Amino acid sequence: MQNTFRRFLTVTTLIAGLHGYALAAPTTPTPSPAPMPAPAVPSPMNMPIPSAPTLAAKSYVLMDFHSGQFLVESNPDMRVEPASITKLMTAYIVYAAMKRGDLTPETMVNISEKAWRMQGSKMFVRVGNQVKVDDLLKGMIIQSGNDATIALAEHIAGSEEAFALMMNHEAQRLGLTGTHFTNSTGWPDPNHYSTARDVAHLLAAVIRDFPEQYRRESEKEFVWNNIKQINRNRLLWRDPSVDGGKTGHTESAGFCLAASAQREGMRLISVVLGASSDAARAEQSSVLLSYGFRFFETRLVRKAGDVLEEPRIWKGAEKTAKLGMGSDFYVTTQRGKFEQLNLVLDVTPNLTAPLAQGQVVGALRAKQGDKQENEAPVVVLTAVPEGGFIRRMTDSVILMFKK
Repeated sequence: MQNTFRRFLTVTTLIAGLHGYALAAPTTPTPSPAPMPAPAVPSPMNMPIPSAPTLAAKSYVLMDFHSGQFLVESNPDMRVEPASITKLMTAYIVYAAMKRGDLTPETMVNISEKAWRMQGSKMFVRVGNQVKVDDLLKGMIIQSGNDATIALAEHIAGSEEAFALMMNHEAQRLGLTGTHFTNSTGWPDPNHYSTARDVAHLLAAVIRDFPEQYRRESEKEFVWNNIKQINRNRLLWRDPSVDGGKTGHTESAGFCLAASAQREGMRLISVVLGASSDAARAEQSSVLLSYGFRFFETRLVRKAGDVLEEPRIWKGAEKTAKLGMGSDFYVTTQRGKFEQLNLVLDVTPNLTAPLAQGQVVGALRAKQGDKQENEAPVVVLTAVPEGGFIRRMTDSVILMFKK
């Protein structure tokens, strides 16, 4: 600005001299206004999270595997036909039998006429042949073969009807309160149903309890009887973080997909039931997974065995007991808001012996303000047997006045 002013003054004086008259000096120019400060960039902690995606499906959920928290849900407890997603439970029971040593991947299984004649998706096994358990598992998971599924069910339980009883027993043990099975394959039946929430918990149980066996679910193709069939889970090709799950489809159920993906140690499980097409169930599952990974994070808050408190124990051989986490405690929060968590420990007052190791005596709750994000049971880490007569009588008297 000053250089411009000097040039202006020199040129003006020169012009004035040429014309024989003097030019008054110019006034000082008005200073430019100071620039407005740039608006502050909002931190992730203050950024609002976008609304959960809305999908064109009967029901769907998105669950974090480690924390068990549901991040997105729509009609999560609606009873629907699970179709071939049923085979997740069949696989769970087969994996459990393998873990017990009742059968191995090399165990040979007879193919019955019922298995051979079964309609729907097929592995194309032949009646009277013997097929290895490992091959039948691949035929069931990758090709969704109903014939392979029935062969496994009959081998384990003697009949598919008996196997269905085992499936319902496991469903009850796993807490799948909205699920009932009548067959091993997912063949339509009015009394064969599940929910999106239960399917998410079932897939999580397969991954948690049988991680080595679960690896089969990431295989993209399988050849049997000179017939190559590809895994119907399209996400295995589209998203490298997707490592398994199960598809399902019947005319009445629509297109269904339970999928699991893992990125940077965070594992999410999506369940979409009743989509309009194969492409739609894959696209909608991808939308759910992307939403979860982009806007949420999961962290380990306390490890199994961590001691949280050592309270006074009444009438016990020991005066105190170590209370803590029976299992790892994870919490899922919106990205950037983990530091806002408050942990609240609630323990049963006046704990009285005997106390068994693993006995639940309270809960650890993770909260953001008034909202509870997650909770986990607090258990007795060191057993406390009942004390002697004098200790019991003394503590009884003290407790009478304490109340």
